[in-house]
Amino acid sequence: MAFSRRLIGVSILSCLLLLSSTATGDDDISRAAPANASRSCNNPYRMVLVKLWIDGAEHESIGGLSAAFGSLLSTDTKNSPRLPATYTKPLNGCSSSSFKLTGSIALALRGQCDFLTKAMVAQAGGAAGIVLINDQEDLVEMACPNNSTVSNVTIPVVTISKAGGDVIDKYISAGKKVEIMLYSPDRPIVDYSAMFIWMMAVGTIFCASFWSEFTTSKENDFNEQSPEVIAGGSREEDDKEILNITTKSAFVFVITASTFLLLLYFFMSSWFVWLLIILFAIGGVEGMHSCIISLVSSKCKGCGRKKLNLPLLGEISVLSLVVLILCVAFAISWAATRKASYSWIGQDILGICLMITVLQLAQLPNIKVATVLLCCAFLYDIFWVFLSPAIFHDSVMIAVARGDKAGGESIPMLLRIPRVSDPYGGYDMIGFGDILFPGLLVCFAFRFDKARKKNVLNGYYIWMIVGYGIGLLFTFLGMYLMNGHGQPALLYLVPCTLGVYVLLGLLRGELKDLWNYDSESTRVADSLLEDA
Repeated sequence: MAFSRRLIGVSILSCLLLLSSTATGDDDISRAAPANASRSCNNPYRMVLVKLWIDGAEHESIGGLSAAFGSLLSTDTKNSPRLPATYTKPLNGCSSSSFKLTGSIALALRGQCDFLTKAMVAQAGGAAGIVLINDQEDLVEMACPNNSTVSNVTIPVVTISKAGGDVIDKYISAGKKVEIMLYSPDRPIVDYSAMFIWMMAVGTIFCASFWSEFTTSKENDFNEQSPEVIAGGSREEDDKEILNITTKSAFVFVITASTFLLLLYFFMSSWFVWLLIILFAIGGVEGMHSCIISLVSSKCKGCGRKKLNLPLLGEISVLSLVVLILCVAFAISWAATRKASYSWIGQDILGICLMITVLQLAQLPNIKVATVLLCCAFLYDIFWVFLSPAIFHDSVMIAVARGDKAGGESIPMLLRIPRVSDPYGGYDMIGFGDILFPGLLVCFAFRFDKARKKNVLNGYYIWMIVGYGIGLLFTFLGMYLMNGHGQPALLYLVPCTLGVYVLLGLLRGELKDLWNYDSESTRVADSLLEDA
């Protein structure tokens, strides 16, 4: 098990940079809009709800995006009409429809002509609005062609994804009466889910920092074992499981992550995402197993004494086997229901356990390595979010996080929670990398303070936790100011953690000690002092 824990730690840590950008959605949002007609081609792109009624029964709503032209939608349902949905004929909506559109919401497929032409044809046919169905799963921004500044369209124009169009087509093809209401409710400035994401991220790092304190029995350490055993046997076993990050491995992480990110960007498919789901489930099982076993063993010293010798697994305690079976069952249950509305709970539990375990396995030896690792991650994050569009004509990081080519599957290596007060639903998310990379530094600060016997205010740990929390708040503020676009969270987190650490070290005259710190040498020195 020790070898597998180390292997999983190395594998997961190498791929964590993939989703180090925090993403709360891939939509453009304007927060207020009057309900009146506009001839401008500069309307704000707003999220839209396409509310459905099937044979008179209210059905699910579909998310859409308004155009830069046409009528501006009402923000509530009271001022929004409920109208029948009718396909144009031809379906592309580029020429006059042979089907009557008067008093209905026209449905047209994307392609063959520009969006403005489709809207004008529908308007000329008497349609009260038009819904354009995209040929892909994203929401396209519909602008006027040739940089026009004025349009003659006075009906609302909305686009929906291919999946949304498939929902409507399913009922129309079945001969059912489909009615539509278009409206654009305002979104809250801050959703409550952001607070819970913040608490989960900070709480994960806090728990990982104190995990050894939570799970180490002082009575077992000092009464049942001799100092020689403590310094030798058990410590030696623990050290075998520790992955000490080096300057070289920091560069390798970034190169590996960049390569894997490009592979996902160019070759992403449902099977590729399924591979990530399987890897995540394996890592989650190992993380949950490790967390539960360490907690139970610290409280019940004799629980793991009964052993079994099994094929493949070798000698394993009954407790470990039972917990392993339960963890595997939990992971399989999550994978089988991963598209259910409650699946985020299982994903977050597996993810938090995995990250706590990784932060126990991987350790930074000093600030020198921390500076290299976090600066590389900092530049990586900025490049693949903000600068990659100059080369690939798309933000590679955000495209991968959205899962544009994943066939409806989503990458699981992030924490997510539903937006409870958002009329459009969706999730607030944070990538594992945004927790683990700063978390490595925070855990190092905890170990350094403990080794140097520093109190709370004179140490570094409390300032790292506070800095990390403030950095996350800056991240959420950045997403608000950028209208919900995913942000490279390390852009804010690295200065608020590593920057504060280095600044404090300079002010206290301890930067040299932090830069060249060797935990092993400190441990040996402390052991010699205790023996003396």
